[in-house]
Amino acid sequence: MPELPEVETIRRQLREKIVGKKLDGPPAGEAGKKIVDVRRRAKILIIDFSDGSSLIFHLKLTGQLIFNGESSKHTRHIFKFDDGSRLVFNDIRKFGWWKYVKSSKDIEKTFGPEALEVDLKTFKEVLKKSPNAKIKPLLMDQKVIAGIGNIYSDEILFTAKVQPVRSIKTLKPEEIGAIWSNIGRILKLAIKNRGTSERDYIDALGKKGDYLKYLKVYRKEGQKCPRCSGVIKRIKIGGRSAHFCPKCQR
Repeated sequence: MPELPEVETIRRQLREKIVGKKLDGPPAGEAGKKIVDVRRRAKILIIDFSDGSSLIFHLKLTGQLIFNGESSKHTRHIFKFDDGSRLVFNDIRKFGWWKYVKSSKDIEKTFGPEALEVDLKTFKEVLKKSPNAKIKPLLMDQKVIAGIGNIYSDEILFTAKVQPVRSIKTLKPEEIGAIWSNIGRILKLAIKNRGTSERDYIDALGKKGDYLKYLKVYRKEGQKCPRCSGVIKRIKIGGRSAHFCPKCQR
């Protein structure tokens, strides 16, 4: 579940907590390596060491990274540091993963432009490459735009007043502009509120995110639309759920 806002929240918190520390007895015999940065690419978290190598994490559905967290039956690994602090990796459903790599470049280049960094011109060019694709799945395709998942694609399209099933070729210039502008606006607001804790997500300090109260349509099937008198509907697109208002989203 963690999307760009959740992973970015964890990144910012861990950057303050672990940069400058050295790993103490980590996997693959990498003890003593100094952490020089904590980065994010799409939905993955990257911990960089001074020799150019990295630890890469993908939290998938239920992964958690908690600084000085307590271990539990869901703990997959504990990364210890030279000052006695530690980073606990939990994962209830065990879909998440981590791995040590000598370079993160090969993994990073598999993603499209970052959702928070893509300009309008590039966004339009990306969309034009898939004229028959539906807009919601395209927004969630990490090779096209990196960082957006199920929650925020619903919220972005609702705010832009565009139905998730619309094909790219049917979108008007002003609709494309509205989608693009709301990508930045909504993701930034979600980061400010440390992400959405729908179920298992907690930040690196073990706290829930506060963005849940801002959600307009995600997981609100059957409820009244907050913008009009319509009723929020849930459909399946490519095996994933989409929530929208059929009255005010066109």
